Amino acid sequence: MTEIRNFTLNFGPQHPAAHGVLRLVLEMDGEVIHKADPHIGLLHRATEKLAESKPFNQSIGYMDRLDYMSMMCNEHAYVRAIENLLGIRPPERALHIRVMFDEITRVLNHLLWIGSHALDVGAMTVFLYAFREREDLMDCYEAVSGTRMHATYYRPGGVYRDLPDTMPRYQVSRWRGERDVARRNEARSGSLLDFIQDFTERFPKCVDEYETLLTENRIWKQRTVNIGVVTPERALQLGFTGPMLRGSGIEWDLRKKQPYAAYDQVDFDVPVGVNGDCYDRYLCRVEELRQANRIIRQCVDWLRANPGPVMLGDHKVTPPRRSEMKGDMESLIHHFKLFTEGYCVPEGETYAAVEAPKGEFGIWLVSDGANKPYRVKCRAPGFAHLAAMDEMVRGHMLADVVAVIGTMDIVFGEIDR
Repeated sequence: MTEIRNFTLNFGPQHPAAHGVLRLVLEMDGEVIHKADPHIGLLHRATEKLAESKPFNQSIGYMDRLDYMSMMCNEHAYVRAIENLLGIRPPERALHIRVMFDEITRVLNHLLWIGSHALDVGAMTVFLYAFREREDLMDCYEAVSGTRMHATYYRPGGVYRDLPDTMPRYQVSRWRGERDVARRNEARSGSLLDFIQDFTERFPKCVDEYETLLTENRIWKQRTVNIGVVTPERALQLGFTGPMLRGSGIEWDLRKKQPYAAYDQVDFDVPVGVNGDCYDRYLCRVEELRQANRIIRQCVDWLRANPGPVMLGDHKVTPPRRSEMKGDMESLIHHFKLFTEGYCVPEGETYAAVEAPKGEFGIWLVSDGANKPYRVKCRAPGFAHLAAMDEMVRGHMLADVVAVIGTMDIVFGEIDR
């Protein structure tokens, strides 16, 4: 008899579901997977090493570029680590702004996840719907920071500036008539808070639309139910966090268990799965969209009622206002010293973690008393999830690999670093 051997297949990096930067070596018997070996590092940019060569306050922008779908959540972890070592606490208004933008970031991340995961599995419409709502939230990023993605909005001691009173508006052009522009600008006539409030009022209906397309769709269920099952015990052993852990039935959320910023002042529920499969993880994330919307609305109400500073007044750590800097010599010197040399952080080490959309994103920061970190280490949630790829796809078919990669919600910026 002829000898039957397993054959090896390179899944990616060209495959669309491999995000352009994952090389997955699959050992297969026909279409059944016997082994999966993820090769990472195609996006390695030495972020941690670069952060060690710059003053503390000049590395915030690197954090946005790690998980480039959860920009402000990454900043939050890094900025919290610096604040821990400096022993400072931002003003209450800044903490509520951070919570609001963390949740806006969670919605942005989950919208991209639901669109791309559905697209990988074969559903196109959800992708178009999700990006329609992402556009509004990207405008919120742009309104506070001037950029749609890499915001660098969180700073040690607070946030860069207070929320603006006006929103950018659409102009009449050869592509948009007056009626279309007037309709689009309806929600943009007031402040950023008015715009976000309008979004929170109409967003639950949008989530209903995504659920109408997917939740009871028999093809979606055939592709996700009982695929990539992880038991609660195994999920803990593998170091899962976020929706990957909660989908397996373990109610662990840093916002509840170890509250930071102003999370102890807002009311929300933590969705938990039962079966630990791709479908349960999908349901968890969809419910997280609704809960994030609920938190954003509470923050809007609080911020309306409580004006105040958004940055500490200590100019050894936080820059003076630009209006002061232009006319006051001492402020100019503070500004110059802060953005060239930064500040010396007391000796010590700290670990600051946030509940990022993908799981626990943590920064371990060591200071030797200089103006640069001695050591920076990122705890990326996706790294532990990808490490479980072999275990999750063994015995499944080739097509299920795509569904499993999708359910992990992987971004390689944070994995390869």
